Amino acid sequence: MRTYQIILFLALITLLSCNKDTVYETIPNYPTIAATFTNSIDVANLENYANQNIPPYITKDNGTINPISDKGATLGRVLFYDTNLSSNNSIACASCHKQANAFGDNVIVSVGVNGTTGRHSMRLVNARFSNESKFFWDERAASLEIQTTMPIKDHGEMGFSGTNGDLSFNDLIFKLNNIDYYKELFTFVYGSDEITETKIQNSLAQFIRSIQSFDSKYDAGRALVNNDNQPFPNFSQQENLGKNLFLTPPQFDGTGSRIGGGVGCAGCHRAPEFDIDPNSLNNGIIGTVNNIGIDITNTRAPSLRDLVKQDGTLNTTLMHTGTISSLQAAIGHYNIINLATGNTNLDPKLQPGGNGQQLNMTGAEMSALQAFLVTLAGSSIYTDSKWSNPFE
Repeated sequence: MRTYQIILFLALITLLSCNKDTVYETIPNYPTIAATFTNSIDVANLENYANQNIPPYITKDNGTINPISDKGATLGRVLFYDTNLSSNNSIACASCHKQANAFGDNVIVSVGVNGTTGRHSMRLVNARFSNESKFFWDERAASLEIQTTMPIKDHGEMGFSGTNGDLSFNDLIFKLNNIDYYKELFTFVYGSDEITETKIQNSLAQFIRSIQSFDSKYDAGRALVNNDNQPFPNFSQQENLGKNLFLTPPQFDGTGSRIGGGVGCAGCHRAPEFDIDPNSLNNGIIGTVNNIGIDITNTRAPSLRDLVKQDGTLNTTLMHTGTISSLQAAIGHYNIINLATGNTNLDPKLQPGGNGQQLNMTGAEMSALQAFLVTLAGSSIYTDSKWSNPFE
């Protein structure tokens, strides 16, 4: 009996020792992270990025190849807000994608290290929840991962282009290698302090995809019904009318004039994610921010969620040109589509029978549609610390 007791005692001591070692290996000491991000990052108690609540009616996900982890998104958050990622230490990703504006910009064009951006900065809220996997207004990036480092390598934006006298992206990696908190963060996330573009891309993409908004009046109503077509009990009569107009396709006569049905916004902006249909083409906005020539390659759009704050004020001006400054003006644009010379890429849904659509919305219909779009506004996206600046 004594022999068994001794064996069991020794086995218990061994087990406890192994567990203790495992804990120390999982959460080692990272003094520079602790010192730099005293009030924002605790490596032993990370923010919840990987297991946030997603409503069961949300099914689209373009991030399955790079699943969000708490560690990866934490590194992505630091990278997103760090001005060291620009050549003159003045611009971060967050300079053009501001939490206060649903991660968009409240100016028409954003300021970079060598000028301004060529298009209005797109809001990043709910970027994950879309079938569209390409990014930028013209879809020139095949994935969010690829997109994340393209502004860094742009001469005008963040300045590590390797052209026009700029330093190269390899110079950025050398720069980051000489910042102690990055040595610790990359080790913490990847088990090695080696910094590569792929690791930067994956971490930034995880953080951006973690930015989600599902606490709107729309979501509260959608949880009470079986599908979007049912009246939402928490909606006013006007908001339910706007929802029906948004979801229901229009009926046109031979001239492109609406004679019945709704206004069909959901043909491109699909509920309940309100993401852009990947097959959408140009929406009739063909201007450029510098008023030189036309731009018909813009076929992508961000989610319509958080176009506005809950009080109805716009988070950013709208469209790739940033020239539409109210929901009323945006609705007016789609109410009457004029066929512009040179726009060979206009979406067929906007030109029924070869004619520019004439929705002929009444004032009451326009107001109802606007009221519905306001129901897509959340609140936590503007205040949740997990998406805030870790350097503050």
